[in-house]
Amino acid sequence: MSYASRIIHHSKKLRDAPNLLRHDRALLVRCFSHNAQPTTDIRKVHRHGFAPLGRESRSFSSSTKSVSGTFTSNVSTTMNMGSSISGSIYKNQISCLQGQLRRGFSSDAGLPPHQEIGMPSLSPTMSEGNIARWLKKEGDKVSPGEVLCEVETDKATVEMECMEDGYLAKIVQGEGAQGIKVGEVICVTVEDEEDIAKFKDYTPSASGSGGDVAKGSSDSSPPPPPKKEAVEAPVAAPEPKTSKPSAAPPSGDRVFASPLARSLAEEHKVPLSSIKGTGPDGSIVKADIEEYLASGGKQVSEPAPKAKGAAAPALDYTDIPHTQIRKVTASRLLFSKQTIPHYYLTVDTCVDKLVELRGQLNSLQEATGGKRISINDLVIKAAALALQKVPQVNSSWTDDCIRQYHNVNVNVAVQTDNGLYVPVVRDANKKGLSAISEEVKLLAQKAKENSLKPEDYEGGTFTVSNLGGPFGIKQFCAIINPPQSGILAIGSAEKRVVPSSGPEQYKFASFLSATLSCDHRVIDGAIGAEWLKAFKGYIENPESMLL
Repeated sequence: MSYASRIIHHSKKLRDAPNLLRHDRALLVRCFSHNAQPTTDIRKVHRHGFAPLGRESRSFSSSTKSVSGTFTSNVSTTMNMGSSISGSIYKNQISCLQGQLRRGFSSDAGLPPHQEIGMPSLSPTMSEGNIARWLKKEGDKVSPGEVLCEVETDKATVEMECMEDGYLAKIVQGEGAQGIKVGEVICVTVEDEEDIAKFKDYTPSASGSGGDVAKGSSDSSPPPPPKKEAVEAPVAAPEPKTSKPSAAPPSGDRVFASPLARSLAEEHKVPLSSIKGTGPDGSIVKADIEEYLASGGKQVSEPAPKAKGAAAPALDYTDIPHTQIRKVTASRLLFSKQTIPHYYLTVDTCVDKLVELRGQLNSLQEATGGKRISINDLVIKAAALALQKVPQVNSSWTDDCIRQYHNVNVNVAVQTDNGLYVPVVRDANKKGLSAISEEVKLLAQKAKENSLKPEDYEGGTFTVSNLGGPFGIKQFCAIINPPQSGILAIGSAEKRVVPSSGPEQYKFASFLSATLSCDHRVIDGAIGAEWLKAFKGYIENPESMLL
């Protein structure tokens, strides 16, 4: 009964339950006791709101158990269908009640009802996140739909909204907190404003389902350190003595020389350290002294050997911490390269007509105040139309089937200081060049500001990566962005000398290199070649893209 009373007095959501406790105390005890099976008295429960009025149940059983002073309700409900009641009504009510109890009460009986809010999973690949900024502070009132904080996920910074009314009692993870696991508690909310002060020293429990107050707890003292047992050091075995050779090689500052060589060196005042010995084991002999004197003392000695064990100079470096997007990009690309059988197809396309058309379109754009169209915008449009023409490339591999998409959503690789982002241009095959240009510029700006939302980068079916225009890379092979099956790598355009119409006549033309990376499980070689042929046709005859 003590646990039931505590629940009723602490929860605002069970206002009608005290009447039940006063009038039908025995019934409540039976509802919370082990294997209780009230039959006729269940109508009294109906009158107090635990079940719909005018309905009847054949049997009802529940079980509760207490572990270390924690009230945990494990409810198992069995219902035999009567003539006018469905058992699912009772099951939903018991599940709802159980969920409120688990949410509203912790293992510490001194804390008022509260709700621990954990780090949400804001993207399919997110396993941990960072707190970029808190928009609410402790003590503020929060309402459903209001933004609590900004969370830096594995792909972007996303706003986290509040789901219920209440007050922000405690911020567990402050601004700038890094590597917070999904589900880990980041803040606590309460229903009543006067309960905020009780969470001043609140810390979440290890299990993440309750809290404990740091001060005033008798169990907070750390356990005594384990006793260290004195361990006798093993007695080292005596090293075996070995006889040293009489003529040891020279080491350190000691110089080995024969007696005759020493006397001759002393007579002529010759420093033995400046002479290289040619005797046994490098010792100096008489002939070495005589040769030194004959050369006029110009013999150069070898440099002294470095002392053994001298450490190499330490390297100078700076550790740059991983950003969330860089860690996820690394894991996804590693997974792609290890699990997807890549192969590569490359074509060279003449872009003279494409450049000419771009100049004409930009003249019209400037006249109407629109934004300029880039070569990359035309490449995106040509890739989208080629995907529409060869839909086998616009597919992905699953364990059960090859999934062919009807939407042509093209991801565009954008490099930023935080890492590589791939925002998506949706239905690129249906959009005009002006719309594609404006959308790409907007997405690139949001990527550089780290303000992309999940809908800005999820749902792509193909990717274009261009290192030619911005960086002048002639040709490269890109890694497929899973679960897609292809990615197009665009190099820079270069002028070449090509044969002209007449004999011995030549002209200059600009050619661009395009490499298609294919997943061989989905795109066979002939299919990939067919797609590149369609792409090349749109690039070399850009007027066909406008039809």
